[in-house]
Amino acid sequence: MSVTSVLIVGVGGQGTLLASKLLGNALVTQGLDVKVSEVHGMSQRGGSVITYVRYGDKVHSPIVDEGEADFILSFEQLEAARYLPYLKKGGVIVTNTQQIDPMPVITGAMEYPQGLAKEIEAKGATLISIDALKLAEEAGSSKAVNVVLLGAMAKYLDIPKEVWLQTIRENVPARFVELNLKAFTLAG
Repeated sequence: MSVTSVLIVGVGGQGTLLASKLLGNALVTQGLDVKVSEVHGMSQRGGSVITYVRYGDKVHSPIVDEGEADFILSFEQLEAARYLPYLKKGGVIVTNTQQIDPMPVITGAMEYPQGLAKEIEAKGATLISIDALKLAEEAGSSKAVNVVLLGAMAKYLDIPKEVWLQTIRENVPARFVELNLKAFTLAG
C-alpha cells in the first residue's frame, strides 16, 4: 500500500487536533503505520491550524509537501483555499461551508473572498462542501463540527463504520460520546 496523506486545516479552537487524533487512532486499529504532526500556529488567537496525517504500510515522515495530499479536511473554506497547493491532482477536499472571518476581515482591512468553491473546483479538486455547523447543532452542539467533517470524509477511507464509532467512544470524554456518535452519523 502506498502512503496516503491527509491535511486537516482550520482555525484555532475548531477541534482540528481532536479530529487528527480520531483519524490517527482509527487508522492504527487497521494495522497501518500512522504518523501525525501538529502545527499549532496562532491557534489561541483564531489563526490557522494545520495537522498532517500520513498512513500506509510504512511511513517515514509525517510532513506533507505541496502536491502530496490525497485529502484536505477543511473546517472553513478560506483554509481550504489557502492549502489547495498541497492537494495532489485528483485529490479530494471535504470542507465546511461555514465562514469564519480572519482578523484582516474583522478589522475591515480586507473583505472575505467570494467564490472560493468555484476557485477550488477550477483547480481540478473534487470538492465536497457540507454545512457541518448545521449538522453539529442538530447533533446537539456546534463544537461537534470536527466529528461531522470526519463523518463526511470517512466514506472515502477504507475504515469500517464500527471502527470509527468505537474510536469515538474510546477518545471522547464520556459525557460527549453520544453527541459525537450522532454528529459522525449525520454526515455519513
